[in-house]
Amino acid sequence: MHGNRAGRILAIDLGDRRMGLALSDPLGLTAQGLPTAERRNKRQDLNFLEVLTRRHAVSRVLVGNPLNMDGSAGPQSDKARAFAEELARRLEQSIAVELWDERLTSVEAHQVLDATGLEKAGRKGAVDQMAATILLQSFLDTCRVEAPAEETAP
Repeated sequence: MHGNRAGRILAIDLGDRRMGLALSDPLGLTAQGLPTAERRNKRQDLNFLEVLTRRHAVSRVLVGNPLNMDGSAGPQSDKARAFAEELARRLEQSIAVELWDERLTSVEAHQVLDATGLEKAGRKGAVDQMAATILLQSFLDTCRVEAPAEETAP
């Protein structure tokens, strides 16, 4: 599921009010945050993401999967799965859409922002953006670790 594909990867930290967004560099080495998007309604959200994927030549979209700490799916995970399925239908399978475990990305995002000294009052969008960036970087790092084993397989 992780194979190398040409194109960038878009990560979405899906919330009820905002979508944190991050985009990989063309080589798939680093994740950069994009401006956080305010959620409107499902149709507008899907339209926005479709335009974004085309503009940046995205070949894969990761939707953060907020699993419970024991790895089980809960209501938020079910919402993420449903959204990912709708996005995949919208993109007509031309772009791979998959879920990626996002447990603790928001906690890590808060820790990073604490270290930068950013005031808590101005963090709403910054936390979502940072969480999406952490989500994407974890995916990219996992792909780099798995790639050597895949390359040596017969």
